[in-house]
Amino acid sequence: MAIYQKSFRLSTRGHCDVRDISEQVERIVTESGVKRGIVNVAGKGSTVGITTIEFESGALSDLKRALNVIAPENDDYKHNARWGDHNGFAHVRSALVGTSETYPVRDGALYLGTWQQIVFCDFDERSRDREVTVTVYGE
Repeated sequence: MAIYQKSFRLSTRGHCDVRDISEQVERIVTESGVKRGIVNVAGKGSTVGITTIEFESGALSDLKRALNVIAPENDDYKHNARWGDHNGFAHVRSALVGTSETYPVRDGALYLGTWQQIVFCDFDERSRDREVTVTVYGE
């Protein structure tokens, strides 16, 4: 069983900034030499999310609208009162979406649907420099 791990960084704008990271993940899967297995994609931080979506403006707008209904930016969060900051909503969104996902590797490539892209979401209230770690397991 082979294990290959690599990280990359990206700069984000916060406020539900969603970035398509499929190419970076695919590149790392190819570098790994794994032909059959799984790949885990993990965002570092408690205000980020990793998920899949069709990366097009309508679907992205729908995602942002849904998250704003579930965890609006301007709501009263106990986290904000405790720490004196204003990103309680970002922590809730991260907990709901999750900070990592695992996908299949088949025939040496990331095995996703035609309209399924891997996205990194930055839910925080400000721009950040973020890190994503990709771990490929298989043979």
